[in-house]
Amino acid sequence: MITHRERLEATLAGEKTARLPIALWRHFPVDDQSPQDLAAATLNFQRNYDFDLVKVTPSSSHFCKDWGIMDQWEGSSEGTRRYTKTVIHKPEDWEKLPVLEPDATHLAELITCLRLIRSGVGPETPILQTIFSPLAQAKNLVGKEHIVKHIRKYPEAVLKGLETITESTRRFIEAMLSDKEIALDGVFYSVQHAQASLLTPEEYGTFGLAFEKRSIQPATDLWCNLLHLHGEDLYFEQIISDDALGAYFPIINWHDRDTPPTLQAARAQTKHVFCGGLSRETMVLGTPKDIQAEANDALEQTEGKGFILGTGCVVPITAPHGNIVAAKEIALNATGKN
Repeated sequence: MITHRERLEATLAGEKTARLPIALWRHFPVDDQSPQDLAAATLNFQRNYDFDLVKVTPSSSHFCKDWGIMDQWEGSSEGTRRYTKTVIHKPEDWEKLPVLEPDATHLAELITCLRLIRSGVGPETPILQTIFSPLAQAKNLVGKEHIVKHIRKYPEAVLKGLETITESTRRFIEAMLSDKEIALDGVFYSVQHAQASLLTPEEYGTFGLAFEKRSIQPATDLWCNLLHLHGEDLYFEQIISDDALGAYFPIINWHDRDTPPTLQAARAQTKHVFCGGLSRETMVLGTPKDIQAEANDALEQTEGKGFILGTGCVVPITAPHGNIVAAKEIALNATGKN
């Protein structure tokens, strides 16, 4: 019987698979504050649905808490937490950020969580660790309502802060990759500011892409890296080029049901494997028939080639069990084509 690893390897190689690969992931609020609880919740989710990869989803704050930020859970349907304390208030605060080592308290918890998950799923289920781009982390340090203002008003200070965040991220990735207990298959790399509604192309290139390319460098040889482009009005063509991030990520994921390009339009631009096709709203409010209709449309757009069925971002925690099961059954009954 083909394993999850073999199915994804075949998909990335452009080969036909007996069934369509599928990957869904979600947040686990409250549980995500403990490495043991997050690992247990993630493993339970995988046991229930048996997806083709496990995407580890800690709270975004876990990457920044060792710098002193604070947050709290307030019931968001996405499972995300609200930031209650930031640490960047003045331009000089960017320059005071220390480089974090991988054994810092909260970063070390992520390593512990990964070891537990690998022990639980074994070697034949790919594991992807979420990594947030340096600019996404910077946003959390200063507050999402202030990051663009700081970029435009204090650019040199922000650049110094991004240097520190990038080096901290590189060291954490290196620590994950050197840990034989983890045997990481890929990085789920979240880019949040490649959006025309937030930054100009030049601003994104200077404050986003330049640091993204450097921060991901230790992981570029992993076989199952996935690039997540968050938001709307994306600089899609710019970011997926080999000169940008495209060469490092065989799989691309974006909100294809909410923002251009469509799967079909994207296929005309690149041969990357796509993960998507399902609307998060449909996963929550729709019926299994609605999910089937979206999946059929996605298969038509991609011709089932180089395609992993999924959502454009996290599955909301309010998605009914029956709808998640329906998505899995669709994948079981569809063929991945070459």
